[in-house]
Amino acid sequence: MFEVAAVRRPVYIVCGGRGLSVRGAGMQGNGSDRETVFTMEATPIKYGPGAAEEVGWELKRLRVGRVMLVTDPGVVRAGIAGRVRELIEAEGVEVEVWDKARVEPTADSFQEAADFAVEGDFDGFVAVGGGSSIDTTKVCDLIATHGGEILDYVNSPIGGGKKPPGPLKPLLAVPTTAGTGAEATTVAILDIPEQRVKTGISHQYLRPNRGVVDPLLTMSLPSEVTSSCGLDVVCHAAESYLSKPYDTRQKPGSPDDRPPYQGANPIADMWSAKALEYGGKYLRRAVENGEDVEARGAMMLGASLAGVGFGSAGVHIPHACAYPIAGLKHEYEPPGYPQDHPFVPHGWSVIVTAPAAFRFTYESQPERHRYVAELLAGEKIEQADENTLPEILIQLMKDAGAPSGVRELGYGEDDIDDLVDGAMKQQRLLVLAPREVTEDDLADILRESMENW
Repeated sequence: MFEVAAVRRPVYIVCGGRGLSVRGAGMQGNGSDRETVFTMEATPIKYGPGAAEEVGWELKRLRVGRVMLVTDPGVVRAGIAGRVRELIEAEGVEVEVWDKARVEPTADSFQEAADFAVEGDFDGFVAVGGGSSIDTTKVCDLIATHGGEILDYVNSPIGGGKKPPGPLKPLLAVPTTAGTGAEATTVAILDIPEQRVKTGISHQYLRPNRGVVDPLLTMSLPSEVTSSCGLDVVCHAAESYLSKPYDTRQKPGSPDDRPPYQGANPIADMWSAKALEYGGKYLRRAVENGEDVEARGAMMLGASLAGVGFGSAGVHIPHACAYPIAGLKHEYEPPGYPQDHPFVPHGWSVIVTAPAAFRFTYESQPERHRYVAELLAGEKIEQADENTLPEILIQLMKDAGAPSGVRELGYGEDDIDDLVDGAMKQQRLLVLAPREVTEDDLADILRESMENW
């Protein structure tokens, strides 16, 4: 005779703001209207010197036979795009090259590339370049897979905020800068000149299927590009770590309504903290000596780590301010960048308001602000106040050759109202600030940021 074991009820582990708890089947959350769940998704990354030699093999794994390779003229001139094409074709994959990706892309430049993608009938995509090329490729993939107008998918209230109806075709991202972490993120950023604003498309389906991160591809970058990109890494990681905690948000009505940027959480904190450590330790070296492979490698890895961190937690005030700084005027001609059109490099547009922004948010999370300062300084800080992190950031900006403030980028006090208006349109970012921010607060931050030294 056999003894029948007692039937056990299923048990679920719920991760909430107060740690782990065990609930029996049928229990629904904690009875609160606050979020109890966070997610962490990451692009599979292949990292290391020489990793780019395996791009063809990676595409073969993705089972694609015809790809659109998106890049920009500078990457072509450096010989990188041609070498990648050779490696892909050696694996029997057909390649068509689009080499007109625009640094700091616009809706029009996205559209031109997307038209090529639709006509080409590709079954996969490869991005070789900085964040601009990778973002262009994401949008090519989106439109080629699902159709529609680009502005339909742009974040509201600027665009329609439409969600892609399903996954996209395979996309392999090969970054050639150490900044945006676009190989690990779900966003594509664009400038809309007629609206004098910069914004984005954001959805989990935009995340690349693979990232191949090879520090040797960044060795020829000018110091100014290294500076802007590296300071973007620092801001991504700092804003992510200092964002509003995920469990202070309202619970979504459906998992489909949970935003890609969810707020600070324990997993995102780990990625962001490591990126901050690398930024504080290696950015100065990478700017000073482009052939410093260790520093180049650490900054490239830091960019990917920060991309995973802010891809889960999000960014807030500095990035919200950066979009109108980059989008309102097109007069600044950045040293070290292509001179085919004036623009404000993204990392510099972000970093100029970061000291004042973190001075403003300090009171909401003093200990977390101190920890970010310690990671960047590489040492313990016993006594910290609202000026500690801003002062460390300003010294890093000076050492990396960044602009001194918003004024150097072409703006004055008369532009503050327009800059505030542009920043307030970035509500998907501002809702993540750990302290509620008003129009007056943004005006004060921008005013303080006219000159950081």
